[in-house]
Amino acid sequence: MTRDEAETAALIERLVVSVTDGEEQAVEAALRPKDLDEFIGQERVREQLDLVLRAARARGATADHVLLSGAPGLGKTTLSMIIAAEMDAPIRITSGPAIQHAGDLTAVLSSLQEGEVLFLDEIHRMSRPAEEMLYMAMEDFRVDVIVGKGPGATAIPLELPPFTLVGATVRAGLLPPPLRDRFGFTGHMEFYEPTELERVIHRSARLLEVVTTPDGAAEIAGRSRGTPRIANRLLRRVRDYAQVRADGWITREIAEAALAVYEVDARGLDRLDRAVLGALLKLFGGGPVGLSTLAVAVGEERETVEEVAEPFLVREGLLARTPRGRIATPAAWEHLGLVPPQQGGPADGREGRR
Repeated sequence: MTRDEAETAALIERLVVSVTDGEEQAVEAALRPKDLDEFIGQERVREQLDLVLRAARARGATADHVLLSGAPGLGKTTLSMIIAAEMDAPIRITSGPAIQHAGDLTAVLSSLQEGEVLFLDEIHRMSRPAEEMLYMAMEDFRVDVIVGKGPGATAIPLELPPFTLVGATVRAGLLPPPLRDRFGFTGHMEFYEPTELERVIHRSARLLEVVTTPDGAAEIAGRSRGTPRIANRLLRRVRDYAQVRADGWITREIAEAALAVYEVDARGLDRLDRAVLGALLKLFGGGPVGLSTLAVAVGEERETVEEVAEPFLVREGLLARTPRGRIATPAAWEHLGLVPPQQGGPADGREGRR
C-alpha cells in the first residue's frame, strides 16, 4: 500500500466522520430513540416539536412541514423517524443529491400515501427545477406534470395526498427564502453539552449490554465533539477494547487507553486534526497560511481540510480564518505543547517546558 493509499484508508476509518458502512448504520439505527420522551437533549426543539405534533393529532390533521438544521450527527434523521412514529405514519427517506430532476421528485411525491412523512436529507443540494416543483407540492399538495416539448407541451395537474415533509440541512442559509417560508416549523439543532452526552452514552451502553462507570462515560463524552453520533461510535470502539484487553468494564482508565489506540485525544482531536494543527504551527509558524498550502502540507485535499477538520478546530478555538489565511490561536500552541514564536523566538516545533 502506498503512502497516499494508507492516508486515504486512515481518513475513511476516522471515528468522527459522518459516513458509515452498512453494519455501522444498523447498529446506529438500533440505538436511535423511538419517541420524544426517549430523545435526549435539544430541549427547546423537542418541546416545540411536541406541541406541533400534539396539536396536529388533536385536529386529526397532517403535521406541518418541518425543517431541521444543524451539524451532522445531532439527531435530525432520528427526529424525522420520531415524527413519523408520533403521527403513526409511514416514512419515506431520500436525499437532495438523489433528486436531480423534476421527474425524480414527481415519482417520489406521486407514490406517497396520505399522512406519510417524507424525509429529505441534505435538502439544500436538491436541483433548482425540483426545488421549484416542491414549492407547489408543499403548499397546494399538487404538482404539474409537463407532457411533450416545445409549443405543444401541456401541463397536467397531479393532485397529491396531504403529507409532511421533513427537510434536513447542515446549511440552512443555502435554502432560498421561498422554500424556507413554506415550512411550518423550523428547528435548529445545537451541539450537546458533556452532561447530555453522558446520558446518551449510559443509555447506549445499556442497549449494548456493556457496563460503563460514570467516569468512563464522562471520559468518552468529553472527546465526542458535542455530537451523539460520535459518542456512540467511540463507545462501541471502547467496548471492543474493554472486551479484548480488559475485563469488559468501561472505566476512565480503560476509555483513556482505548481512545489513545484510536488516536482521539482529550479534546476530541484525531489524526487529521492534529496533522493540520501541527503543520500550521511547525511549518508556518502559526500562520497566516492559505488553505491550499495547508492542505498540501498535510497531504489531503483542500475540501477535506475545509469541510472535515476546520469546523471543529474553529469551534474549539484552536484555529481562526482570516482574510490573509488560517492562523493558529494561543490555545493551539498550548494543546500541542509547543512554544509560540512570541514566547520562544522563531517557531521550530520545540516542545514547551511545563
